[in-house]
Amino acid sequence: MTVALMWEARAAEGRGAELLEWVRAQPLRPAPQRRETFTAPADRVLVVTWWDAPYDADLPELPSPPEELLHRPVHRWRFERADAHGAR
Repeated sequence: MTVALMWEARAAEGRGAELLEWVRAQPLRPAPQRRETFTAPADRVLVVTWWDAPYDADLPELPSPPEELLHRPVHRWRFERADAHGAR
């Protein structure tokens, strides 16, 4: 089964580049199958990681950054691949 973990944070005003740098420096051990980082307006940073694991597996997640980098707390979501059960 493929599980995707999504991590999204909004940086404090003017600190988007610092938040992005912080996120890129965070290792995940073990490493996921795939990891992608995105940015959006309002200094938001999104990281999606893909894992070959059961939905409820204990997987490493990105931590919360230092509070001074954040506009609000980090949001986290977990998804499983829909076509894993034959859905299209």
